[in-house]
Amino acid sequence: MIPELNSELSVIFGSMAAIYDYLGSNERFRALAYKKVSRVLKSLNEDITVFINNNTLDEIPGVGEGIADKIREYVSTGKISKYEELKEKVPFELMEMLNISGFGPESLRQIHKELNINTKEELIKAINNGSIARLRNFGIRKVENMMRGLKLHKKAEERMSLWLALQLSESIAGELKKLKEITQIEVAGSIRRKKESIGDIDILVSCKPENRRKIIKAFISLKICKNVLLKGDTKASIIVKHDDRQIDLRIVEENEWGAALLYFTGSKEHNIFLRSLAKEKGYKINEYGVFNVKDNKRIAGKTETEIYKLLGFQWIPPEMREDKGEYKLAEKNKIPKLVEIDNLKGDMQMHSRWSDGLNSIEELASFVMKNYPYEYIVLTDHSKAERVAGGMDENKFREQNKKIKAINLKLEKEFIKTGAEVDILADGSLDLSNDLLSELDWVCASIHSGFNKDNTERLISACRNPYVCCIGHPTGRLIGKREEYKADWKRIFKVAAETGTAMEINSQPDRMDLNDELSELARQQGVMLTISTDSHSLSDLAFISLGVWIARRAWCTAADILNTAGWETVRKFALKKRDLFTNSN
Repeated sequence: MIPELNSELSVIFGSMAAIYDYLGSNERFRALAYKKVSRVLKSLNEDITVFINNNTLDEIPGVGEGIADKIREYVSTGKISKYEELKEKVPFELMEMLNISGFGPESLRQIHKELNINTKEELIKAINNGSIARLRNFGIRKVENMMRGLKLHKKAEERMSLWLALQLSESIAGELKKLKEITQIEVAGSIRRKKESIGDIDILVSCKPENRRKIIKAFISLKICKNVLLKGDTKASIIVKHDDRQIDLRIVEENEWGAALLYFTGSKEHNIFLRSLAKEKGYKINEYGVFNVKDNKRIAGKTETEIYKLLGFQWIPPEMREDKGEYKLAEKNKIPKLVEIDNLKGDMQMHSRWSDGLNSIEELASFVMKNYPYEYIVLTDHSKAERVAGGMDENKFREQNKKIKAINLKLEKEFIKTGAEVDILADGSLDLSNDLLSELDWVCASIHSGFNKDNTERLISACRNPYVCCIGHPTGRLIGKREEYKADWKRIFKVAAETGTAMEINSQPDRMDLNDELSELARQQGVMLTISTDSHSLSDLAFISLGVWIARRAWCTAADILNTAGWETVRKFALKKRDLFTNSN
């Protein structure tokens, strides 16, 4: 979990950035500075007070003297006077709209000025009654984009991202694990199945009956608890301070553990199938166990494995329990050995200070070598089209390549691989020359503009470039903010397979792109996949687990993921594509 003070400051500085965006182009650089600091604070694992006490605030990227003073002011007084001053200059309640797709600062300024709208509720009402559509520069399409953005935002507010849900649930489970009375504990539900978004959180524990009351009391007494909804003998529900999310605790006896875990993990469709099958065999299955219908004798329930075995199945990994044919494999004992995080040999996309990352190349390499068992990392800073992200031209990349070579010499190993995240332009061409791309170890091509059109031909064109190794965050979606653009994925994956172009599973929590369904389609069509963090800070490197879980939900084995292999295999993959195009010409 992000330290509370860091989180509060991140929100404030993000809000200040939104205000400066609203105030106009003259404040653009202030807006960018506060956006960066907001992102940095969100990525810090240490509490900000540690930096204050050590007098090292200036060592945090993006924190200059002015911002450091504001941080100290907030920690000592609980507010930032400049922030309070800024809030008086704008319709502050509208500032949150800047985080929603379709609502830019110019549009909001015009809506506020001409319709005297000051709140989100007033704005929604004006959209629905047609007032905004009648404004100059506002047509039907623009209003439709606003409505679509609001719908996405509402959906995101109703559900929690998998990453946040994991942090929250693991924090609570960690506190409960301190109770010696608990014999087993597991986070169940859609979190255990690693769905990309989560509603409520289910935590399952087992214990002896006489210890239930103590566990319930400890659960409802957690510091994070805001309200207690239910307190029973075997169940309790609370609302936590974090976004008012509901957490349910269920207590079972040890011999019921497997049945309860299976039941509360789901999916609903998976459980319905198992109950139907059990009925055909003369059994009854519920959260307490498996019973013989004739005499109601309990015959299984202590473990999931014994229940599956009784029904004629191999144990099925939670990520596969979505009623998509997993039973057919399980009854033949052919459930694949799904990819695991320990299979990964490297991270295929990350950014340094040379573009929009927060850390130097040396810091990235040192941190990864200390904390991850990787054999290599690929540095993929942005190309020149991404000006806001500090994109680099050919000369800058060549300079960076020399820097990487020098660092590798110091490390006494070829740990850092040269690469780029090159922009796919509107016509499908790339914004770096093939001469430069040919000098890199790895080329990831991505779309960063033109999200409102069909990008099929654009992506296919990139796949047909001999130096493009992989398509980055292929659908372009930002969960809760931007829908994926239109594209014919069957066609794209067909060309990717033919040309030897990999597709990325981007592990950023707001991307998770490709998602599980498209990753499965890509796998089925013979496309090689990579799992990358697209890291912009050291803490982002932990996101790699999200990509692995997407791959597992897509039924991927290690053989389906390129970066489970050593670098020589990755190098040959890239060279094979170059040779394919050379020979065809």
